[in-house]
Amino acid sequence: MESRAAEAAPSAVGIVEVAPRDGLQNESEILTPVERAELIARAVAAGARRVEAVAFVHPGRVPQMAGAEEVMALVPRAEGVSYSGLVLNLRGLERALAGGVDEVNCVVVASDTFCRRNQGVGTEDAFTAWEAVAARAHAAGVAPSLTIAAAFGCPFEGETPEDRVVELARRGALTGAVEVVFADTIGVAAPDAVTRVLHGAAEAAPGTGLRCHFHNTRNTGYANAVAALHAGATWLDASLGGIGGCPFAPAATGNIATEDLVYLMERMRVRTGIDLEAAADIGRGLGDRLGSPVPALLGRAGGFPPGAGSEPAPPPAPTAGRRVRQGE
Repeated sequence: MESRAAEAAPSAVGIVEVAPRDGLQNESEILTPVERAELIARAVAAGARRVEAVAFVHPGRVPQMAGAEEVMALVPRAEGVSYSGLVLNLRGLERALAGGVDEVNCVVVASDTFCRRNQGVGTEDAFTAWEAVAARAHAAGVAPSLTIAAAFGCPFEGETPEDRVVELARRGALTGAVEVVFADTIGVAAPDAVTRVLHGAAEAAPGTGLRCHFHNTRNTGYANAVAALHAGATWLDASLGGIGGCPFAPAATGNIATEDLVYLMERMRVRTGIDLEAAADIGRGLGDRLGSPVPALLGRAGGFPPGAGSEPAPPPAPTAGRRVRQGE
């Protein structure tokens, strides 16, 4: 007999592939723009329909992300595939628009100290930059998402107050976010906090898409992903191989792995549209290229039953000019 929890789970969830940006940005081995475009092409071939492809940031601060325009010129343009670029200000946004992104992701860190380490300004100044980015993106027909980083904890200030995160989500929705992303940047969240924050955001910003970004630093990332699924998130970020982390956070480690998350969702009968074996193969290849085994386990253990694959049908990507309602 199926449990009530299983019955309550949605039939599909979207996975935003973040290995080309958040995955590679914390790796000491730097891939060329051509290699990064090839990684993106393989992710798309495996079923990814939203890819965080690049970051339009200063290469002096994040050298792994240099050559964003070259990457965007090389990525495959396929029907239904949406490419996102990380931007922190209008200067980055103009580069993103010229590079042909389909959506932009702007980050506001929920704690002042970490925001200054990450972006050189405090939270309120970063939010002011977000407002300008959102308005310009909508005018250009590009969907803007707001990521609230350190949403569950800060390496410098400790616990992040949940009401502060929900209030940032409310303000983000009012200022143009088609989607709000809650990022557990340092991997400290637990499922109960994820549930409270998402329920609070759904109440404070009704009709706005909810997405979550988890790191597996303390081995809670997959439990948090399940909690987010049940609490109304329609998209989850994941990184092929489980690579990544924030270069401005002490002891940062990788994202939850795409292949491991796909396996978990499939065992829950939740479709993702990602081919499990193809994703695991890409993860193994990343480990070879980066010079060390990746954290993902599916590349070693394999799926179950053998040869099982995911059916298509993730949710559609957000569109500028309207808010994405949960379940669309």
